[in-house]
Amino acid sequence: MDRDDLIRVGVITTPHGVRGEVKVFPTTDDPKYFKKIKKVYLDTGKEITEHELASVKFFKNMVILSFKDITDRNAAELMRKWNILIKKEDARRPGKDEYFIFDLIGMTVVDSKDGRKVGALTDVLSTGANDVYEITYDEAFLYEGQKPKGDKFYAPAIHECIEEVDMAKGVIRMNLMKGLIDV
Repeated sequence: MDRDDLIRVGVITTPHGVRGEVKVFPTTDDPKYFKKIKKVYLDTGKEITEHELASVKFFKNMVILSFKDITDRNAAELMRKWNILIKKEDARRPGKDEYFIFDLIGMTVVDSKDGRKVGALTDVLSTGANDVYEITYDEAFLYEGQKPKGDKFYAPAIHECIEEVDMAKGVIRMNLMKGLIDV
């Protein structure tokens, strides 16, 4: 299995009980989606192995998983900090105005007023209220005739700022709101 075909949906924290169950910190925005998953891939750091889920339960902010082929605490003990992956094609499809972070990273950011290239989206930070996009400036970008301070800036992923995400063209059209860029 190629790593590029997989996405992380959780990280194993600790064993749970004596029958091989593990507590998982979900890294997906919809932990209930684990109920629909039949097969996962465990990334040990050295290899990726395929496993069929036997059960899914929820406790507070954690997901409790058991696997058909892992039935004792000793095996579960070894799985601490392993990533739980699924195939991208098995992931829940994003809704309107929702995107996978891995699809956004690397997209070109342009000024919605004049189409000038601002830079590239290099990270997405989840803050709770809304995501924040990290944009690394294009070397030639000038704001109001001046070179911006630093090599990147941060923009809230809200409609007033992010006017359009064109996945087909790989372009994000951004309203460069006053105060967003420091010169």
